Amino acid sequence: MPKAKITFEDIHQTVNVPAGTRVIEVSEKIGASIIYGCREGDCGTCMMHVVEGWNNLTEPSVLEEKVLRENMANRHDRLACQAQILGDCRVKPA
Repeated sequence: MPKAKITFEDIHQTVNVPAGTRVIEVSEKIGASIIYGCREGDCGTCMMHVVEGWNNLTEPSVLEEKVLRENMANRHDRLACQAQILGDCRVKPA
């Protein structure tokens, strides 16, 4: 299975993960500061900024694009619960 590296700038940690892993899964495991309220019904709280490797994440779904628009996201912001890692990237909390 292909591997990819994701770097969390807030904690200066890089992790090797299997391609297709969701960013939020990695963030939870290593204690990065990407917060989320999905389980409490607060969609959009896991917004992150992709510093590098924007094209190394899956394309945003229609639902993700809608949530990003509603939250006035910047150009390279994504939802950590939706974005799957396909290649090397660097992220930080939005």
